[in-house]
Amino acid sequence: MFTPQGPTLRELAVQALSSVEHGYDLLAPKFDDTPFRTPDSILDAVGRALGRMGPFDSGLDLCCGTGAGMDVLGRLCRKSVTGIDISAGMLAVGRERARADGAPPRLAWVRGDARALPFGPAFDLVVSFGAFGHFLPRERPNLFAQVHSVLRPGGRFAFPLPAPAPAGSPWYWALLGFDAAMRLRNALWRPPFVMYYRAFRLADVQRELAGAGFDVQLQSLPEFGHRSDGSPRCRMVVATRTDGEGPH
Repeated sequence: MFTPQGPTLRELAVQALSSVEHGYDLLAPKFDDTPFRTPDSILDAVGRALGRMGPFDSGLDLCCGTGAGMDVLGRLCRKSVTGIDISAGMLAVGRERARADGAPPRLAWVRGDARALPFGPAFDLVVSFGAFGHFLPRERPNLFAQVHSVLRPGGRFAFPLPAPAPAGSPWYWALLGFDAAMRLRNALWRPPFVMYYRAFRLADVQRELAGAGFDVQLQSLPEFGHRSDGSPRCRMVVATRTDGEGPH
């Protein structure tokens, strides 16, 4: 799962016993060499799907990390791309990587908390990749309200959502074991490290997005095929701010 350039077991253990912010500061130099980075296949599929909805002017990558989602936005947005993350280390790595790649100066890197976004309604598109496990279920309504507040009317909030692992499958037990270990760790150790893979359920998310004032649609990402019951293996959630009203 890890490349030779990725973190050692000891480095991962130190990260896991840190706060979310400090843990990612420590992991940042090697983050792109871990399976925690969203795979290019998902980034590209979302980019293609959103490309059929554009064009967009200004985009925000929520919890941008080292900027993989900002690469997607850079191909979709004509004027500006902004990334926000709580980890200064991740932002520093992303900023340096973008500079080395010759990225245009219209990229902006902002350190901040997604639960208190420091923007007005400035964006046509907000995306997020792989970050929602860092938010407890009780935090999501405010998180979605924050996203709603930074979108212009008609703006879209989009993110991929893979189907849950079938009950009894190896992935099901692996994720169940990870979440159980994380809950035990947080019961015994401070500061907490919030990362739960099984707490982000589609029905709950749809209801909470609607409560924040979004019109919610689902799009299959056909690149990933279908499960045995015919349901997509991966969907893209597209939540649209349809008017100027806030949460209700």
